[in-house]
Amino acid sequence: MISPEITARPQASALGGIDHTEPALPMELVELELSLEGYAGGDAGFCEAVRQAAGRSGGELLFDLPAAGLIEDCRRIAVLRIPDGENMRVVLALLDQNGTEIRMQAPDEDTAHLVRFADAFIEVLERI
Repeated sequence: MISPEITARPQASALGGIDHTEPALPMELVELELSLEGYAGGDAGFCEAVRQAAGRSGGELLFDLPAAGLIEDCRRIAVLRIPDGENMRVVLALLDQNGTEIRMQAPDEDTAHLVRFADAFIEVLERI
């Protein structure tokens, strides 16, 4: 389910800053969310379901981590890079507190630190 506040929240750019001029709901995010509709539930399958969906969209799973109160009604967060035109965009896949549904969310001010960490993670991988 696409987070209802996604259209109201500004997007964080791939470089970690907040870009208030970006479109609120890119088609790539909708397509990725739709590809996760068949998710069967549970923590164990979350990472693999998100990895497969990201791969089908031409993107990649960077990492996942416990939500630890970062986002309301969220047990785990997966950080993905998906194509956005000629560039890559960082988005979040969120496993709900019940472990039964995955929703997509663009980073906002509360999760911009995850984008900065993802950018640093990507830089390290590119240097290897």
